[in-house]
Amino acid sequence: APVFEKVNEKGIMAELKKADLPVEGKVNLIDGQTGEPYEEKTVVGIAYILKLVHMVEDKIHARSIGPYSLVTQQPLGGKAQMGGQRLGEMEVWALEAHRAAHTLQEMLTVKSDDVVGRAKTFEAIVKGSELAESTVPESFKVLVKELNSLCLDIIPLDALKVKTETEEKQEENVETKRDLDLKE
Repeated sequence: APVFEKVNEKGIMAELKKADLPVEGKVNLIDGQTGEPYEEKTVVGIAYILKLVHMVEDKIHARSIGPYSLVTQQPLGGKAQMGGQRLGEMEVWALEAHRAAHTLQEMLTVKSDDVVGRAKTFEAIVKGSELAESTVPESFKVLVKELNSLCLDIIPLDALKVKTETEEKQEENVETKRDLDLKE
């Protein structure tokens, strides 16, 4: 019986008895190559396979603008909320493999949760000027706040005024030059 028809087990057993078949619905099958019967009995019958229909027009979804999450400032998910497409770890790897660094940078910052960068990019497009560098994404700020809640104080390297080796050498050269000027 098809899967969605209401047929009870007793009705199936009655039909099997009428057809002079075993009530459990299993029969002994014989191996076609050896001619020997299989050890276990097997259920034999018609399998009903229903096609799962996905209509393209029901599934298609695109977004140019839409709502953002209040906490992470990332686009919401799903067609019902007019959400954005998720760029997962494997998609990021695929773009890296294709050397699409600029596309990846745009998708992970400006098109996602870089609020300041999004505004600066829009302004640059309107004015026809160069695009600005992306800033710190909102998701990183949320991570820092979570770490702060665990009593971990996160200080960016720029705030510490960490000097590179080149900067240190330049300062040494300036000091050496000053020393030479003083000796003359």
